[in-house]
Amino acid sequence: MRRIAALLCLMMFAASGAVAAEPAKEPAKKAAADAGTGVNMPYLIAPLSDGGTLVAYAYVSSKIVGTSQATALEIQGKIPFIQDAFVRDVNASSIGKPDDPMAVDNTVLQARLLAVAKKVMGTGKVADLKILQVQISPMRPGVAPPASPS
Repeated sequence: MRRIAALLCLMMFAASGAVAAEPAKEPAKKAAADAGTGVNMPYLIAPLSDGGTLVAYAYVSSKIVGTSQATALEIQGKIPFIQDAFVRDVNASSIGKPDDPMAVDNTVLQARLLAVAKKVMGTGKVADLKILQVQISPMRPGVAPPASPS
């Protein structure tokens, strides 16, 4: 009797696992297609200023998504060149919000870095760029930045 009960439980467990796994197949296929196409970039250190005074540094973590696994390997080989271009871009013009120098405009920054990555890598190799994390380190902790001139 115990064997029959154990076998019945095992069959029910296997059947429920098969039913539960059925909806997960679609995301698994997408994850398999995207696997290996992302390249994590080193932290980017960008200055934040209120027009003329340095108020903070933003530490930006990003990920470049290649169009395929092969292009992801190419991107990985060009990380130093891409990082150099990123540094030049964020130092050329501010990444802060115009009304708040202590906040990063993530949408604008993402678009700028994506354009830079595409320029360095060439057409058809970079699919997307994602900003993973932004940490802001003020120059003088505890001191409010000076008010922006209106």
